[in-house]
This record gives sequence, C-alpha cells and structure tokens, in this order.
Amino acid sequence: MLASVTTFAIDGMESRRVTVEVDIRPGLPAFTIVGLGDRAVREARERVHAAILNSGFEFPQRRVTVNLAPAHMRKAGPGYDLAIACGVLAASGQIPAHTLAGFAVFGELALGGDLRPCRGAIAVAEGAVKAGLGGLVVPPERAAEAALVSGLDIVAAGSLAEAAALIGDDERPTVQTRRPDPLVAGRASVDGPDLADVRGHASVISALIVAAAGGHNMLMSGPPGVGKTMLARRLPSILPPLSPDEALEVTRVQSVAGLHPSGELVAQRPFRSPHHMISASGLVGGGSLPLPGEATLAHRGVLFLDELSEFSRPALEALRQPLEDGRATIVRGQRTVVYPTVFMLVAATNPCPCGHAGSERCRCTESDLQRHRRRLSGPLLDRLDILVDVGRPTAEDFGRGPTATSSEVGERVVAARERQARRLEGTAATCNAQMDARTVRALVRLDRAAETTLRLAYERGEVSARGRDRCLRVAQTIADLAGSDRVLHDHVHIALGYRLDARATRGESVPPPAPEILGCVA
Repeated sequence: MLASVTTFAIDGMESRRVTVEVDIRPGLPAFTIVGLGDRAVREARERVHAAILNSGFEFPQRRVTVNLAPAHMRKAGPGYDLAIACGVLAASGQIPAHTLAGFAVFGELALGGDLRPCRGAIAVAEGAVKAGLGGLVVPPERAAEAALVSGLDIVAAGSLAEAAALIGDDERPTVQTRRPDPLVAGRASVDGPDLADVRGHASVISALIVAAAGGHNMLMSGPPGVGKTMLARRLPSILPPLSPDEALEVTRVQSVAGLHPSGELVAQRPFRSPHHMISASGLVGGGSLPLPGEATLAHRGVLFLDELSEFSRPALEALRQPLEDGRATIVRGQRTVVYPTVFMLVAATNPCPCGHAGSERCRCTESDLQRHRRRLSGPLLDRLDILVDVGRPTAEDFGRGPTATSSEVGERVVAARERQARRLEGTAATCNAQMDARTVRALVRLDRAAETTLRLAYERGEVSARGRDRCLRVAQTIADLAGSDRVLHDHVHIALGYRLDARATRGESVPPPAPEILGCVA
C-alpha cells in the first residue's frame, strides 16, 4: 500500500515542500529511506521504528520504502521523523490515509514516541500556507511560534500517538493564530544600557543619533578605554521598535538558526558582537551545510565589530556584498542559499597598534602604521556612512549630569523614521540608508549652497561617487532630525565631516566638528 505525507525542508530562510512517500509491499523485512537525506535523515529509521512500537502501534514486518520527494533536493535534520512515522502508519492501515491530505507534519521523534521541537517552525508554517494546506502538526514547544502565521490551523501534539489521534479527529483542539499587532511590537522595551550613563562624548552621541535615525553604518576610532564599546552597546536603546513584519522576519531568522527557544515573537532588535577571530563563513554564512552567519543573525538589528583592525581581511572583504545588497548569497556545489542581511554595521578600532596615534604617548613606527592601515579595507570603509573620532572625556565631564536618556532620544529617532517612511512610501527602502542611487536623485532635495558644497568636495576628491550618494543619505537624515523639508548647507557640511573623519583611521588627528554645527542635530 502507498501513502504520502507532506512536510517541509528548511532551505536558507525559506521552506521547501517535501512529500514523504511510503510504500509497503511483501518481501523480507527491510526499512529503506531514499531521497538525498543526510545522516540524521538516514538514522530516522531507528527512531521511527522504536517510536512506533513504543506508542502502541505495530511496525509492518514487510519491505518498507520511504522516498523524500523531490529527490534532487538535499534533506537535513530530524524534522522528517514525524512525517515518516505517520506515512508508515497510514500505509499499513493503522490510521486513515485520507486524513493526512490537508495537513503538514513536522517534528523529531524520541524513541519512546514523544515529539521534540525542531528549528524553523515558523518557516514551515509559512510554507504550509503557501502550499494551500489547512493545518500543521508540531510539538507543543513550537505551537506558539507557528501560530504567528495566519491562515493555518496549528495542532500541538506531544507524542506520535497523540498526533495520530488528533489528525483524524474533527473536534481536535487547535492553537489560536495570533498575528502580531503594531502596538505589541512597539511596546517592547530594550532592557540594557542607557545613554544617560554616558559622560561627555557629545559629538559621538550626535553621530549615534544620526546613525540610528537613518540606519547608517558607523565606525568609531579612538584610543583604548575612551568608551567606544560602551557607546556602541547603547545604540539598540535608541533604535525604533520592530514593526510587526520586521518582528516576524527576526523571529524566522532566529528560529531557523536554532536561537529561539521560547517560541514567542521576537520584539527587540538583535545586537551581535562576534569575536575578531571569526572566519568569513562564520561572519556571512556558509559551511559544508550552509548556515546563517552573524550578518544574518543581526538582520534588522546591529552588527558590532569591536577591534575592526584585528579581523582577518578575508572576513571583512566578505562583508562587502552583504552590506551593499542586503543579502548574502552562499553557493555550495549545485546549491545556492540566500540569507537576508539588512543590518547596521557599527565598528570600533584603534587609530594605530598602540592606540595613541597623534599624541606624545604614541610609540608606533611608520612601518607599524602602514601595517595597521593595510588591515582596514578601503572599499569596506567607503561603505561606512559615518566615521567619528572618539576622544577622551575631560575630568569635568565625569561630574556633569546626563545630557539625555535613551527614551528621550528614541522619540526623536522614531519621529525622523516616520518622516522617512512617508517620503519613501512606494519604494523598496524603509530608511534613508537603504535608498539606492535613483531614489536619492529623485527624493533628496538640496538648496543651492548644499549643492555647491557637495560638488566642491567631489571635485577635490574628498569623496568617491559612492561616497557622494552616502553623504546625501546622511545629510537627508540630519535634515529629518532637524524637521527640514530640504537638505541645507549645514546638513551637507556635517555629513561631509563624518565622511572625512576617515582620516582618524589612518592615524591622523581630526578636529571635532564645530559645536554650533552639531547644535542643529543634538
């Protein structure tokens, strides 16, 4: 007898439909699984065999052949166990085969028949909706996560016996679908460091506000111990809350990566800070079995690279395409996987090996400075919108009170993002940093003085063609923070100052922007 059950394979961030075909016919007892499965799939024979017997069913003493179709697609992981077991039971007549027609099943089986959760339940639920199925059977630990996808009946089963009973029961209980609403995602508070803890660094805080308001990439350069890492860790506290769609995206990424044990909606933007010894595949994704890297785990959040000059050059070069395109394409043999990588890159570095370039304390030789400069990729630096020099706070700064709290600054950032959302409506961009060249030309309106300033900077070679567009995006963000409908000369002047602060990464002293210019932002 032949039976078929629907399940799904995780392919990158998406799910692909897999039909589990089970054929039982007379012959010597055998249990074979075909369809390009990995070792975990091949070992499902032992788990399924023991789970069926320990759940009170009979395992057919015949020739059992299981095919995972389509056969050309690689299958990995234990998530096919429940589908294989249900197929064997249906093919042997122990459960009605027709009841499986409108359902997908997904879960790992224990030897005793209990169901164990598998990563990627929300992606499987989205795949089931696209396939036109009416229900999905998952372990109870993943029912809440799968219920975030509307248009699907979610059945939570704790064991194989319970799953077999619930699938054929018209009165089966289902987990209520709960599409996240904007208020739920917007009320999420960031429990962590606050800007009120910072003393001094007024110009750097202004740069953080601009970066958060426009989603811009940022590099901080300064001697050790001045607070670069401290400032970067406070950036999530001023970012706008996740929208419902963004929250679902982040939840899917963390679920597929196996970093989402609670099953609830992720309501805070991710903040990833990998060690500088990380490999290129660890940073952007890859491996023999492609897995998401830190750039994908930071999707819709912040990727912080501390001690940027200590990262390997191949790892930093691998970031160029994900930064530019918002996705990382991993090619392995005949398989191509695409991971989303829309994140803010925030990096920190010392201006020289000893960290005290430009001061009397610096003891680096010219060769030391040359080696340090070569570690920082020029094309990567050109993809960073804001580069600031972080100096030592004065002794008086430690006695002063806080300038602003994260909640106060966050309100200004949200207001600027709302202005951007209205202006960018109908485009693929959601913030200024995501505008392409065509959108920049169409939407960024400069006054005559701003046009002249930017043209002179380009003619003097201070910015590249890419850098010119990035200056315009930053200037537009500064205008949004100031509530201006047009980009003025002061806005372009500040944006150019952030680009020219790249001199700090070359060990040169950079004077801070004039306070009166920063006053229109802070």
